[in-house]
Amino acid sequence: MKKFAISLFVGLLAAALVCVGGFIKTSERISGDVLRLHVLANSDSRKDQELKLKVRDAVLEEGKNIFGGEINVGNAREKISSEKDRLIKTARDVISQNGFDYDVDIFVKKEFFDTRSYGDLTLPAGTYTAVKVEIGEATGHNWWCIMFPPLCLPAAQEKTDVNLYLDKQEVKVVKSDPDYDVRFKVVEWYEKIREYFRKE
Repeated sequence: MKKFAISLFVGLLAAALVCVGGFIKTSERISGDVLRLHVLANSDSRKDQELKLKVRDAVLEEGKNIFGGEINVGNAREKISSEKDRLIKTARDVISQNGFDYDVDIFVKKEFFDTRSYGDLTLPAGTYTAVKVEIGEATGHNWWCIMFPPLCLPAAQEKTDVNLYLDKQEVKVVKSDPDYDVRFKVVEWYEKIREYFRKE
């Protein structure tokens, strides 16, 4: 009886690892298919935080224009990198129009993100390519979302169908509820360990 119980436990554990392993692999594909937006305000003052949101809106709107026409996840990062100066000008115009003289810089870089929900979609933890917007001293609270596919407002005034950009397994993950799916926490632990060793 004891051997049977041990065998059953080992079998269930192996099945669980296979299940989570598949979830991890799908999560890694998602991080490769999504372009994040990360905006840092000059400071935490009310005016700087309000300005951050105006810059966010303008960058998202310009991003929608950049991504207009035929585009896919394969060339989204390349296109946004080549249009970086255009995004910087858009952000500087908004800053100037609102009476500030802050400088702004924009980077396209790899960044680690924790699990994060956006409405009814959840992106698992992982290292994503991000468009990072730094306003002035960039010491204020930040704001992040999904730039491509265009799922953030105002770029997504018409609801974007994620099925056009992600495969069936990826869609199943991003539409899962992280509060009831422990695999998101497992992925977060796994990715944090990977990030730790990547920095060493």
